[in-house]
Order: sequence, then C-alpha cells, then structure tokens
Amino acid sequence: MIGYVTLGTNNLEQAVAFYDELLGSIGAGRFIETEQFVAWSKGAGEAGISITKPFDGKPATVGNGVMVAIELSSTDEVDAFYQKALELGATCEGPAGPRVEMAGFYAGYFRDLDGNKLNAFYLDMPAA
Repeated sequence: MIGYVTLGTNNLEQAVAFYDELLGSIGAGRFIETEQFVAWSKGAGEAGISITKPFDGKPATVGNGVMVAIELSSTDEVDAFYQKALELGATCEGPAGPRVEMAGFYAGYFRDLDGNKLNAFYLDMPAA
C-alpha cells in the first residue's frame, strides 16, 4: 500500500551520505535522484524511503509522533542495522531488543542526522 515515505532534510548531501550507507547495508539503492530529492528501495515494487529539501524552501522540521519503521528478516538484522545507524551518527531512541508491549516484536529506535525518528523491527509471528 505505501509506495515510499519522504523525510525532510536541511543538509541533503549529509543526509544522502547517511542513507546511502545505512540503506546500502540492507541491499537498498538509489532509484530516483534530483538536486532536491533522493529515494532508495530494494527493488521494483518494493516500498522506498526518500530524503528531500522542503519544497516551500522553509527549514525541514521533525513531526511529533511521526516515525518510519523498516521491517527486517531477523533480530540479528535489526541489531546490525540499528548499530550501523548509530555508527553513522544517529542517536538512540530505544536500544534494539524485545518489546514487552507485543509478543514477538523486536525493535531498535533511532533518530537520523536531521532528527527524523526511525525504527528497525522484526516481528516473529506464528504461521497461520
């Protein structure tokens, strides 16, 4: 249902370098690139994440309660992705680990260089 999510930045060059490294660590690459906007995805038909300078020319700001969640295939992938984000300068919003609110939910929360909140998660659901 979701095609892509866009996050604002006040430093496109720095944000693109951060997301090239971070999203590259899970096999995602650029699929759209302009002077104002860059988007990454794992492939055709997959959802993407993009970074943009705001169209209105005003500074990018962070939405309170807004978060992008990135689904991964295992707790090890969550740990690696979360650690990669921190190595690249992200700040911790909740270390990777199981969440007691929901059985089988494992997540790590962080903010990118512009303060946008993301999480990497794995949901271990029993087969139906």
